[in-house]
Amino acid sequence: MPTTYRLTDTEHVTILDRDDNALVAEVHYGPAGSAPPAHLHPAQDERFEVLEGEVTIDLDGRRHTLRAGETIDVPRRTAHQMWNAHPTAAARVRWTTTPALRTEAWWAALDRMEGKPTLTSFAPLLREYRDVFRLTAPPQWIAQPLFAALSVGRRPTPMPS
Repeated sequence: MPTTYRLTDTEHVTILDRDDNALVAEVHYGPAGSAPPAHLHPAQDERFEVLEGEVTIDLDGRRHTLRAGETIDVPRRTAHQMWNAHPTAAARVRWTTTPALRTEAWWAALDRMEGKPTLTSFAPLLREYRDVFRLTAPPQWIAQPLFAALSVGRRPTPMPS
């Protein structure tokens, strides 16, 4: 049975295939979504193929609209954001992350978060999963000490056994 994780109130991702080399998932973006924070992946490349609907992506400072049948590659260490800005139509996208690393654990941690994340509730996750997900602002020399300070006494929710 496929595993599905809720990333936000309007997005969920279902794992299609996983191994050490790649994580392949299908993401459902509900209509009228909002952009996630600008971020990058320090050691992973991503490929997105729109299966249905359309999505907006800001990639390294340039905005694109991708429609069904179109793909885009996001190289590691490249700032990006992706969301469904369409006011009424959902979108489905095949999302491949190479190599997989701890991306699925990151998604599982997001799924376990309750309520809308605040910087204080999100900081432990940003610190724990900085190998697979980093915000582009503030710079890492500020972000990591800040997230460490905000994480004191807080731990990411453990994986269920």
